[in-house]
Amino acid sequence: MRSYVLIPGLWAGAWIWQQIERQLRAAGHHTLAVTLSGLSPSDADRKNITLADHVDDVLSVLIEEGLNDVILVAHDYGGIVAGSVVDRAPERVAHTVYVEAFVAHDGKSMLDVFPDSLRAEELRLIDDNDGRLPPPPVAAISAGQDLSHRDAQWLLDRFVGHPCRSISDPVTLTRPPATHSATYVVCEKDHFTGSIDDDIGRLRDEPGWTFRTLKTGRWPMLSAPGELSELLLEVDRRVGAPSAGTAAFD
Repeated sequence: MRSYVLIPGLWAGAWIWQQIERQLRAAGHHTLAVTLSGLSPSDADRKNITLADHVDDVLSVLIEEGLNDVILVAHDYGGIVAGSVVDRAPERVAHTVYVEAFVAHDGKSMLDVFPDSLRAEELRLIDDNDGRLPPPPVAAISAGQDLSHRDAQWLLDRFVGHPCRSISDPVTLTRPPATHSATYVVCEKDHFTGSIDDDIGRLRDEPGWTFRTLKTGRWPMLSAPGELSELLLEVDRRVGAPSAGTAAFD
């Protein structure tokens, strides 16, 4: 069975994937969710954590666990990390699944995707919070996202301030994302205008990319865990049998 390595997005740790891990394991797969540096509540100094640190976090897991041919699943900011990992160690990743995630582009940071006004507001928040991007209020987490107030509060109670350098550092890639084998999961209720960012939309025409849509908001691991898990299992079936030499788990 192929392994799934799951990368959380902004403010979150491995805990956000617990329902997905449970369902993938029930189907016989090995899973490993990663808490990136600075995203554990016990991590005191977050402002000096870089994007390179987060990339190294995931690469270290793959190397230490002897994992090859994995399905790398990334949510939100985690897409920047995942794209960088695939670029650094393509032999270890069979396929990447971007779940409402940012896509890494050489020379660009996550913040570069935002309009000027929003980027300026994010940088102001970072300055006001000692180099960390604070989580949004509970109403912003739940608004239009298919989450109950209770689920949104559950998220907020666990979120921690996100290290600023990881989202402001530019990405360094040797190959464009179009060359990767990937699935992009659009969460329909997160797109009030019915469109996705141009840098992502252009990838629809790339032969190695597949797009899927879930009729839920940007936190499908909570609002639609069954649907997301089935989509991830379908990806494994589509990618095919693991190559020889892949680490096997019962």
